[in-house]
Amino acid sequence: MKKTNQGLKIICLNRKASFNYFFENFLEAGIVLKGSEIKSVREGKVNIADSYAVEKSGEIILINSHISSYKQASYSNHKPLDERKLLLNKKEINKLIGKMQRDGLTIIPTKMYFKKGKAKIELAIAKGKKQFDKRAVKKKRDWNRDKARYVRKTS
Repeated sequence: MKKTNQGLKIICLNRKASFNYFFENFLEAGIVLKGSEIKSVREGKVNIADSYAVEKSGEIILINSHISSYKQASYSNHKPLDERKLLLNKKEINKLIGKMQRDGLTIIPTKMYFKKGKAKIELAIAKGKKQFDKRAVKKKRDWNRDKARYVRKTS
């Protein structure tokens, strides 16, 4: 876990998301967690790499996020791949649902962190990249790496 200057304690990042999606904008949401889940989150045993959010009966639900089981919870433990409700205003939810249906965008979590002791998740409204976009990003990254090598060798 890494502490940033705004008092945010970052639990986990979704680095793969920026490679697979173009981000339009970001928003912060709370997340409903059980007792054993928050204990695992505090230990940093979270993975949001393959997760995404969908709308179910007027609520935004986080799917495929992995929070490891908490060893000391015994019988009251949670399922690691449970669906988790995200806490947003009704206006924000309606805006997200509209963008998902109209523009064909998706909601991807980019990072999970603690803010004033509460677990928060940063969501990105994103559009999927095509294969040629991903290749272009890789090519540009490789070229920048090679360029830095050439500059180091010549100076």
